[in-house]
Amino acid sequence: MPQSLVKILVHVVFSTKNRDELIHPEIEDSLYGYIHGIVENQSSRLFLGNGTTNHVHLLLSLGKTVDVSNLIGHIKRDSSVWMKKHDRSFYWQEGYGAFSIGESQVPRVMAYIEDQKEHHNEYDFKDEFRSLLEKYRVEYDERYVWD
Repeated sequence: MPQSLVKILVHVVFSTKNRDELIHPEIEDSLYGYIHGIVENQSSRLFLGNGTTNHVHLLLSLGKTVDVSNLIGHIKRDSSVWMKKHDRSFYWQEGYGAFSIGESQVPRVMAYIEDQKEHHNEYDFKDEFRSLLEKYRVEYDERYVWD
């Protein structure tokens, strides 16, 4: 085969450090626009980004030579520098969740990401993240999930 064709879809989730509520509505659209640029510069694609004041959800398609941890490192590092222009106390949590999804799951995951603000009227981030870990059968030690 003369070319490499790849589509790797990933649902990424991470929060602000200590779940501090630092993603204010007036900068939220700009933040996701900035993240979009970071992702594009890493030869990947951002389908959707949304979240609440203390965490983000991203639906990404990885470029064929892109490592998920490197991409998320770029997203968090570069967007943190950008966010510090608005709030010098801004930090992302150290870790993240990255969950592979199939093409048939895209509409459901996109709806889930779009519905974040309503969803979090009932559930906090920790409960949501635990639920994702269980749904995707990710083994974890609660002592090392939060910062």
